[in-house]
Amino acid sequence: MTEAAPDLESVTQLQQRAWSAGDFAKIGNRAQIVGERLCETVDLLSVERVLDVACGSGNTALAAARRFAEAVGVDYVPELLAHGRERAAAEGLEVEFVEGDAQALPFDDASFDVVLSTFGAMFAPDQERTAQELLRVCRPGGRIGMANWTPAGLIGGGMFGVIAKHAPPPPGINRPSLWGTEERLRELFGEGISDLRIEPRTINFRAPSPEHWLEYFRTYFGPIKIAFARVGEEGAPALEADLLELMRTHNRAGDRALVAPAEYIEVVATRA
Repeated sequence: MTEAAPDLESVTQLQQRAWSAGDFAKIGNRAQIVGERLCETVDLLSVERVLDVACGSGNTALAAARRFAEAVGVDYVPELLAHGRERAAAEGLEVEFVEGDAQALPFDDASFDVVLSTFGAMFAPDQERTAQELLRVCRPGGRIGMANWTPAGLIGGGMFGVIAKHAPPPPGINRPSLWGTEERLRELFGEGISDLRIEPRTINFRAPSPEHWLEYFRTYFGPIKIAFARVGEEGAPALEADLLELMRTHNRAGDRALVAPAEYIEVVATRA
């Protein structure tokens, strides 16, 4: 019997609710360095128009604006866009924040010189459609820059692997961490790009302890918050134990604190 294709629209709605749960700004803002690095890797020019896809509270859009680029951020969580506007106002930066889905970007063809995404577009359930949207809104000769978790890293394989073990995703959905492999990137972008460069990177997750990290993420990180809600009181101890074990295994600070390296890749693709 052939397995039915996943209802991607329903999955998108579930994901939107997950990313709206908690307060992702408190998680994402701690990874501001990733957006700053990515703007340097794509060699952003101050005369360019830049789109930050699935921007959350605006890390990469703000990084682009700090370099005097014309920055636009798009996300489907209104609360995160509101937070991004507050951050831009506090820093005196000009950033336009627009509500929209990475799978159906509300912009004209070839309307951006640079299209960026840090740990954002990779989570859209329809990977092929998302890749085509990134290509569509980027002008020929422009650049697409991404920061994507890798399948074997602490987050892409570890944390999301633990979540999937206890609260499995809908069947038929490709793992987001596939965006962290050259093979999948070449499949997704195909002949839409003329060049692809990949650079391995690491960001350290820091906290006073693994227990503090878990409590913080359980409170503010939507996917973990939803996972605990799905497993209920009965399944919570096992999920908690596996997440703590994961962080302890990766912790390089011993019992002094938590410093856990998480691997990702920086991607720069030139639009054909």
